[in-house]
Amino acid sequence: MPEVCALDWTGDCLRLLDQRRLPQEVVWVECRTPEEVADAIRAMVVRGAPAIGVAAAFGMVLAAQRALEHSLALPTVLDHAYQVLAAARPTAVNLFWALDRMRRVATDFSDKMSVVAALEREALRIFREDYEANRRMGEHGATLLPDGARVLTHCNTGSLATAGWGTALGVIRTGYRQGKVALVWVDETRPFLQGARLTMWELQQEGIPAKLIVDGAAAWVMRQGWVDAVLVGADRIARNGDVANKIGTYMLAVLARRHGIPFYVVAPTSTIDLKTPDGSAVPIEERHPDEVRQWSGVPVAPEGADVFNPAFDVTPAELVTAVITEKGVVRPPYEPNLAQLLQAAVVPAR
Repeated sequence: MPEVCALDWTGDCLRLLDQRRLPQEVVWVECRTPEEVADAIRAMVVRGAPAIGVAAAFGMVLAAQRALEHSLALPTVLDHAYQVLAAARPTAVNLFWALDRMRRVATDFSDKMSVVAALEREALRIFREDYEANRRMGEHGATLLPDGARVLTHCNTGSLATAGWGTALGVIRTGYRQGKVALVWVDETRPFLQGARLTMWELQQEGIPAKLIVDGAAAWVMRQGWVDAVLVGADRIARNGDVANKIGTYMLAVLARRHGIPFYVVAPTSTIDLKTPDGSAVPIEERHPDEVRQWSGVPVAPEGADVFNPAFDVTPAELVTAVITEKGVVRPPYEPNLAQLLQAAVVPAR
């Protein structure tokens, strides 16, 4: 497992590395109820689509344990936990994927003790599968990078956003170990600064050469010929290949196309949502205006400034060079190729 880990399951408590406090402090938040897990997801204690899915899975385990301990009706408790966790953040489909998978497991057993044990096994399996998938994505993605690659990435897609290793940052990690990555350009990623605070911190832990830039500098470094590839993650990939990801991703895709730079999306197959026909059907979360008006309680805008604060945007499929998954690399046309990829996916045995 990687040195950096965002989640820790103790058997009756989900410990989450508080990503609001990094890199200044390493603080763990303990969650013992599904409501506490949902609050942590909503407040961005834990973030990143795969990590949110893993956290939600353990939230369902905590709900089942509570039902067993207090002799409560298990179906009622699990249904309530499902609703609470599903409402935490609307855009990342991994959240709903994990919750649906946990709910299916709960129907396979009749007695409470067996259900609780089965749910815990499934949550741990989801955790392990995500880590293993990330390692495979890293291998697939690294084959697309030229030697001495200078890559640009957005937001945080590393161990902090997953069960470990990372998606887009996992490709960078693998490429660096193969001697193929020379430099990583890191967007600061306003307004929550996941790139500045989290991605730079992860890269420093491993000694990977990186330069932090403000989001507005991405166009200039591309224009100078200093970027060989753009690597980003995804919170939801629609059936037609449209990609919902952290706000600012669409801008990078447009810039990459303008400058002839490949634009790669790195995400597990759990992020592909064939039920969503295209990007227009993706619910886009809008977060509190104070995330833009201030930073760490310090005002950075005039009092009363009106704010529009979408957490995500949608990149049209036509701007995506390829989607890198644990099952392989998918290229256009995305609608048939993504569907074929999912049909070929093997359902893990329990």
